[in-house]
Amino acid sequence: MSILADETTNIIVQGITGREGTILVRDSLDYGARIVGGTSPGKGGRDIYGVPVYDCIRQMNNRDGIDASIVVVPPAFVKDAVFEAIDNKIELIIIVTERVPRRDTVEILCLAKERGARIIGPNSLGLISPGKTKLGMIGGPAEDVRKAYQRGYVGIISRSGGMTTEIAFSLTIKGIGQSTCISIGGDPIVGSTFIDLLPLYEKDPCTKALLLFCEPGGTMEEDLAEYVAKNGLQLPIIAFVAGRFADKMPGVRFGHAASIVEGGKGRTQEKIRRFKRSGILVAKDFSEIPSLVRRNI
Repeated sequence: MSILADETTNIIVQGITGREGTILVRDSLDYGARIVGGTSPGKGGRDIYGVPVYDCIRQMNNRDGIDASIVVVPPAFVKDAVFEAIDNKIELIIIVTERVPRRDTVEILCLAKERGARIIGPNSLGLISPGKTKLGMIGGPAEDVRKAYQRGYVGIISRSGGMTTEIAFSLTIKGIGQSTCISIGGDPIVGSTFIDLLPLYEKDPCTKALLLFCEPGGTMEEDLAEYVAKNGLQLPIIAFVAGRFADKMPGVRFGHAASIVEGGKGRTQEKIRRFKRSGILVAKDFSEIPSLVRRNI
């Protein structure tokens, strides 16, 4: 099994005729993902690598049973695109676009919660269930994806899109496969956090351990540690916290908009301390991750 998506998931791409949308479709089809359509206002009737293009989702009549949408439209149009997907009862929406206005993100998440839709992102490379499907630009071309990811029993949630693949590859070369890997997005506000996704992995019989890639800034890690301390661990969780240098450089931005360290908030050492106190294992070095995972699955 996997969480959120598998080989039966029917996917559409909003913004399919743009450069990113076109590349995404090609790479996804090459990997075996079921891209059943896409939208681009005013360009309906075309096709991208054989995938039909529509002016809007309503024209599709949900004839294929759309399960998920990948949003790759410009930042100013993301809110309208996501609202359209939610209005058409699409339950999983991956927002690849970065620099989405924060107010738009808040409005998106409010509507999604009200309607029961799950948002991944903004500023997410997507998710992958190795050997089954991928949603988004995660891993790049299919040939590279197949080298980096292999099917197995370790779930990955990463605040960094690129590091999702780096972590998976570090496991793959040691013979450790993955169940579902998710890039949750690097913006200050994202649709699905560690806490939101943890219960899905806990219910998945094919996930025997969960690996987290964490960064300075925000309180997502501290919130998870508190949650685990209260509710206990249903499966082993291993974390790697990047950017420990940021503790010595207050106000420094570490890669993502979400990675601002201000005063005592979001410091890596505090995240590590709370993880350890709650029973979450912490890898000291990136190279330690595979052996730490192997000992706990």
